[in-house]
Amino acid sequence: MLKKKFISTAREVINLEVKALQNLKKTINNSFNQAVSEIIRCQSKVILCGVGKSGIIASKIAATLASVGTPSFSISASEASHGDLGMISKKDILILLSNSGETSELKNIIQYANRNKILLIGIVSRKDSVLYKASDIKIIIPKVMEAGGIVPTSSTTAQLALGDALAISTMKYRKFSKIDFKKLHPAGSLGAQLRTVEDIMVKGGKIPFVNENLKMSKALKILTEKKLGILIVRNKKRKTTGIITDGQIRRFSQKNLNFQTLPVKQIMTKKPISIDKNELAAKALSVMNGKKITSLIVNNKRKPSITIGVIHVHTILQSNIS
Repeated sequence: MLKKKFISTAREVINLEVKALQNLKKTINNSFNQAVSEIIRCQSKVILCGVGKSGIIASKIAATLASVGTPSFSISASEASHGDLGMISKKDILILLSNSGETSELKNIIQYANRNKILLIGIVSRKDSVLYKASDIKIIIPKVMEAGGIVPTSSTTAQLALGDALAISTMKYRKFSKIDFKKLHPAGSLGAQLRTVEDIMVKGGKIPFVNENLKMSKALKILTEKKLGILIVRNKKRKTTGIITDGQIRRFSQKNLNFQTLPVKQIMTKKPISIDKNELAAKALSVMNGKKITSLIVNNKRKPSITIGVIHVHTILQSNIS
C-alpha cells in the first residue's frame, strides 16, 4: 500500500512539472529572441540572481552559460545589498529570476540596474510585479501549480528549462563545437572523451624518425632509444614513406639473419595508417582496434605526407579515454 501511495505522488509531481513545461513552451515569444540576441552581443558578463530556490536555479543557469562560452556568474541577492552590487558593471547583462517578482531582496538590485542603465532581463510570472515593470526585456513564466501546493517545484522546473533554452540558443548561434567544449572542460570524464589526438600525441624530438636509406643496425638503436615500438620512415624531403614496428622486425629477423645490413626501405610497410591531429583521441582508439595496431601516425590533413606526431594506444588508455 505504501509503495502505491509513493508512486502515485511521484507521478503527480512529474505530471505537474510536465504541464508547467508544456505551458512554458506555448508562451515563448519575441522577448526570448531579444534576450538571446542581447546575450550574444554582450561584450562583458551575464550576471544572474534570484532568491531562495530561484537563486539556486540562477546559479545553475550561470554555470550552463559559462560552460558553453558565455562569461557568466551568479550573485547572492542578500549580499548584493552589502557590497556585491560592485560586481555589476554598465556593460553587463543582469538576469533576475523571481516567481512573484516582488521579492524584497531583489528591489535594491532592480533599482541599481535601472539607475545605472544596466540591461535587465526579468524572468517572472506576474505582469503586475515590480520586476516585470522594471525589466528591459520581460520573459513570462506561466503561472503553475506547485507540487504539494507550497514548495517551489513546477516554477523552478520552468525557470531551469528556460535557462537551458537561453544557453543552447546562444551556443548554437556561436557554433560552439565539441572542441570548444573540451577547452572549457579539461577535467572529468567529459573532458577526457573530448580530448583530441593533438592533446596526447608524442611530438618533436620524441618521434622515432629514420631516413629510408638508413641501415637497420642504426635504426634499431633509434627504436630502442625512443621506446615507442615503431619507426617512422622518411625520405630526404622529410615526407613519410613508411613505418616499421618491433613485431615486424622480429618476424623479419627470423627469416633473414643479415637483415641489420639492409636499408630501412626494404623492410618498412608503405602507406602507413594515419590520423588528423584534430580528430578525437577516442576515434584514434577505434581505428587502432579496428586495424589491430597499437600506434598511429599523426598528420595535418593539409599536409598528409608530413608526420607531426605519434599516438599510442597505451597513452589513450592512460588518459581514461574509451
